[in-house]
Amino acid sequence: MDDPRLTPARPDVAAKYLEGKVKAARFVEGEVLEVIDAIAPLRRLPAADAEQMTQALRGERVTIYDRNNEGWAWGQLGGDGYVGWLPESALAKPAASPTHKVTALTTLVFPGPSIKLPPLTSLPLGARVSIAREDATFAVTADGHHLPRQHLGPLDAYASDFVAVAERFVGAPYLWGGKSAFGIDCSGLVQVALTSAGTGCPRDSDMQCNGLGRELSAADAAHLQRGDLIFWKGHVAIARDADTIVHANAHHMATVIENAKEAIARIKAAGSEVVAIKRL
Repeated sequence: MDDPRLTPARPDVAAKYLEGKVKAARFVEGEVLEVIDAIAPLRRLPAADAEQMTQALRGERVTIYDRNNEGWAWGQLGGDGYVGWLPESALAKPAASPTHKVTALTTLVFPGPSIKLPPLTSLPLGARVSIAREDATFAVTADGHHLPRQHLGPLDAYASDFVAVAERFVGAPYLWGGKSAFGIDCSGLVQVALTSAGTGCPRDSDMQCNGLGRELSAADAAHLQRGDLIFWKGHVAIARDADTIVHANAHHMATVIENAKEAIARIKAAGSEVVAIKRL
C-alpha cells in the first residue's frame, strides 16, 4: 500500500500524477507555491492544534492540491515529498529562485544594513533565500532584507561531516515534527544533518531505517563508527564514535550527547529494543 505520508491522495482529491494508480473523485495538477514563513508547520489535519508531522522551511517549494477555504492548504513538500496541511498564510507564489541557503544554526534578518536595527525574523539552518546583491557584511534580498553574509552559503555548499552538523543542535529543545534549533525531533535531526551534507534523506525514522545505508551484523554493530545510525521503533540516534551518540529525544526533551550503552539500556528498560544499526 502506498504510504499516505508520501502519497497526495484522498478519496475526494488526488494529484494528477497518481491518476490510474489510486482512486479519487477528482485529480488535479496542483499549484507550486513557496514557503515564505521562516518555519511552516505541516499538520495531519487542517487545524492549528492538529499534530505537526514535519516542518517546511523558508524557500521550500510545495505543490498544493486542495484548500479548505478556512486558511489551510493540502499538498506535498518538494524536498522530501511529505504530504499534509499547511497554513495558507505561510505560502505565496514563487518569487525569484533561491540562490543561497542558511548555513548557521539560526540567523537574523534585518530591515536594513545595521545590526542595531530590530530584526524582522530569524531563519533556521537550511532555509533558502534569493540574494540580489551584497552590501559590506550583508547579503541583501530583492525586497531589501539584510542577512549576515557569513551565515549564508551557495545552494551547492555542503558540510563535510553530517555528525558535526547534528552536534551543533545539542541543547535544542525536543519538538515533535521539528526541524530547527527552535525545536527538533530525532528523525528531523538526522534529516537536517544529512541534507546539510548533501545526502538525500527521508523524513521519519522508519523511512530512514528502510532507506539509508546497510545494516550491520551483530559483530560489526558492536564496534560503532562515527555516522552509524541506531534505530529503535520510532527513534533514531547518530553515533559520534564507538562510545557516544547524539540524538534529539523526549527523555531529555532536548538534543543531547550521551553514552551509547547507557542510552540503549535506558531505552530498553522503557520497553524498546534496537531494531537495526546501519552504516552509510
